[in-house]
Amino acid sequence: MSGRTMKAVAAAAVAAAALTGCGGGSLKVGSAALVDGDRITVSTLNEAVRDWQREFRADTTANRMRADPGSFGQGSAAEPLSETDLRRALDWMVRFRIADEVSRRQNVPVSEGRVDEVVNRLNQLGGAASRTRAEGLPARYTRDVARVVAVEDDLARRFGATGDPRSPQTAAAVQQLEGVLVETAGRMKITINPRFGSFDARRVVINPATTGLSAPESGIR
Repeated sequence: MSGRTMKAVAAAAVAAAALTGCGGGSLKVGSAALVDGDRITVSTLNEAVRDWQREFRADTTANRMRADPGSFGQGSAAEPLSETDLRRALDWMVRFRIADEVSRRQNVPVSEGRVDEVVNRLNQLGGAASRTRAEGLPARYTRDVARVVAVEDDLARRFGATGDPRSPQTAAAVQQLEGVLVETAGRMKITINPRFGSFDARRVVINPATTGLSAPESGIR
């Protein structure tokens, strides 16, 4: 069997696996993830990353933020569009839903006014839209990102965070917050299309796909 044929067979196997997913239930064709029955489609993910790519290239501030190791997300130096970009965006889309569940379970309501506060704060730190692009999403997701920040910030303050990242109280509060995120994610049914990786509830992150091959229709179209 030729190398090209072997790759085709392996890719077909990956595509078949993508229809069943892993962990939280079966995936329908065209699904990137399923979170407690809420479907994130591949087309939605592709569109988001396609729009992000265009916006990010034109946003020098976002490029600087993404290269900054102090980024609050998974920032890294700019790179060509890849499965990594898709996974990063999908990770945030799953994170939105986890934050919503944390808000519900922990009784941490986040009003639109509170989201406005976070957006304004991010604007003072270089720009909320640029920060969203630095995290791998187009600007239209800015309020979704701000809502995640609000939920996590409010809960950390409930646990005793002082606003000083060096204080023992803040460190303890952040650790408690991380425990809540892990516990909540572990109770949710989260299934990731294997093409994009697998969900690690212990770290509340999507790990890269273990295979070196992508499905036949991987990437942006």
